[in-house]
Amino acid sequence: MEYRSTGRTGIELSALGFGAGHIGASDRSEKEVNALLGHLLDQGVTFWDTARGYGLSEERIGKFLHGQRQKAVLCTKVGYGVEGIPDWTYDCVVRGVERALGVLKSDYLDIVLLHTCPASTLERYDVVHALLNVKQRGLVRAIGYSGDNDDLAFALGLADLDVFEGSVNLFDQDKIPLLPQVKADGRGFIAKRPLGNAPWRFDQRPVGNYAETYWERMTTMGLLNEKGFQRGNTALRFAAFTPGVTSAIAGTGNQAHFDEQLAWLNDGPLAPAEYEHYRDLFRTHGRDWRSEV
Repeated sequence: MEYRSTGRTGIELSALGFGAGHIGASDRSEKEVNALLGHLLDQGVTFWDTARGYGLSEERIGKFLHGQRQKAVLCTKVGYGVEGIPDWTYDCVVRGVERALGVLKSDYLDIVLLHTCPASTLERYDVVHALLNVKQRGLVRAIGYSGDNDDLAFALGLADLDVFEGSVNLFDQDKIPLLPQVKADGRGFIAKRPLGNAPWRFDQRPVGNYAETYWERMTTMGLLNEKGFQRGNTALRFAAFTPGVTSAIAGTGNQAHFDEQLAWLNDGPLAPAEYEHYRDLFRTHGRDWRSEV
């Protein structure tokens, strides 16, 4: 496994991370979840991305890592869902971090991100001050923002933030030109949705499905007619090896699916000409496409 630095924080992330939303579902057994998490560590996948809103995810990770916390780099997201406290306030962020520490059974968190709040909330800056507070207290090693479009663009301008997360894939390339500067500034970037919700699964437009917008973009770009396009393999390698991406997170609760993505990662970067070809397709067809949040 390749490990990449987030920059000034010194935190290293596995190039392929684990998006832990799926293990939060109540219909998944603890035995099944523990087997998956143990397998991830065995494969060197040490970066795990969770959130307050991911059901039982934080709780299950905390139980699994009890006594072996140092084996994983944990990222969670805050800003909402603290009983009795208004969302997107200073107190909500601080209490959210303190709550996450308890649920994850840890005395520190590696990365804490504000979870998709609007730029107007960031502009007030009290939520950023809250993150700075918990960082200065040693509860958090790195702070940042998860989101897309204009809100992410605003967050990137906040020098106090260390790490960012947003959609990066074949159909969602608008922020790619910004990433080299993020890295040059000593900050990290986590790519979510590297497969773009795998729209090639559908023979016809999947109306109402989460992949619908990406299916339309895939069709417009003509990717399924592209010689050499290997669907998931091409998509993952495009995102994971985009310059400036620290880690691409695979959101699955299925061990076989994860191993498949790990094998794709091990194929290494796309050839430079192939990578630029997909960039050119997006520049031609997707100039006005906004990121999926």
